[in-house]
Amino acid sequence: MADYYELLGVERNATGEEIKKAYRKLALRYHPDRNEGSKEAEERFKEITEAYEVLRDDDRRARYDRFGKDGLKGGPGAGPYGGGIDFSEAIEVFMRDFGGFGGLGDLFGQRGGRRGRGQAQRGQSVKVKLPLTLGDVLHGTTKTVRVSLLDACEVCGGSGSKPGTRPQVCPTCGGAGEERVVHNGFMGQMVSVQPCRRCRGEGRIIESPCDTCHGDGRQRIQRELEVEVPPGVTSENYITLRGQGNVGPRGGPKGDVIVLLDVEDDERFVREGTTLLHERPVTFAQAALGDEVEVPTIEGSAKVTIPPGVQSGTLLRLRGQGLPELQGTTRGDLLVRVLVYTPRKLNSEQEELLRQLRDIEDTAPEKVDTEANRSFWSRVKEAFTA
Repeated sequence: MADYYELLGVERNATGEEIKKAYRKLALRYHPDRNEGSKEAEERFKEITEAYEVLRDDDRRARYDRFGKDGLKGGPGAGPYGGGIDFSEAIEVFMRDFGGFGGLGDLFGQRGGRRGRGQAQRGQSVKVKLPLTLGDVLHGTTKTVRVSLLDACEVCGGSGSKPGTRPQVCPTCGGAGEERVVHNGFMGQMVSVQPCRRCRGEGRIIESPCDTCHGDGRQRIQRELEVEVPPGVTSENYITLRGQGNVGPRGGPKGDVIVLLDVEDDERFVREGTTLLHERPVTFAQAALGDEVEVPTIEGSAKVTIPPGVQSGTLLRLRGQGLPELQGTTRGDLLVRVLVYTPRKLNSEQEELLRQLRDIEDTAPEKVDTEANRSFWSRVKEAFTA
């Protein structure tokens, strides 16, 4: 499938309004009602709708810009159509943002078209933060989060009406949720369609509000939700629990729960993607003679060999001891930065031995070898990308 930006004919730095405008123009061109049910037009309509749904959302757009469409397939931050969008979903998106209250007939300039009835408002999405450790990132995990949500009122069943009564059809709009307003201007009369002022576009009114929810049809509850976190996530990722958020007013569909992943810092490591960095101090003797030392890993510890004559700042690599790729199978490496420790205090025996060493050791070269003299962070950068 083509690039989303190319499908909509917009630049990669296009604003949200430019993306919306481009989609509306193309959607009107390829809508099946304008193309006599053409399969080719239907496929094009689905493609541009999928592109629009991703690019209109800042988080999904950022993920697409970074990882391409593969970044939308399942897992954290995946868009609702990471696996493709079907025709009914495409129509729903189109009607949601551009159907208005006048139905397709008004959009396509047709008079006397079938008017869409008022629709219940969708509930708002809820965001919740989920703390994770590097151990969770290594293997993936299943966590339980507690969320405060608006759910259907137990007394009125979500209708908003007092038990024993029912919402009534709005007498102003006849249940359509819209009304036509005539404007007189210098070009004559103009008719516009707008949400009904009495029922606010819902097509019905509550004459006897529920005493518990006061006509809203909702009450606040606490709910525990299970979240499956795959391996390799970062704090830039999020997981969307579709249809598990707040219920809409008076029986409206549920919104989503957005789980923001927060990978906690581990003082033992610096993380860069799948690579971990650990600093390991060694003594003069260990640096000069070489040694085998123990370093921490995410799950325990590992042995690393310090080569004789190692210079402070040298990076040693433990392959496969880092973190996994998101949706991947390989693990990164653990880099160990050797730091030669200079003691601040010496006992008399240590001081005497070092004096003897100083008398017989070679003088230090005027310039340390290039590898040890290079900027530490430049070597780290090379190691991360190796």
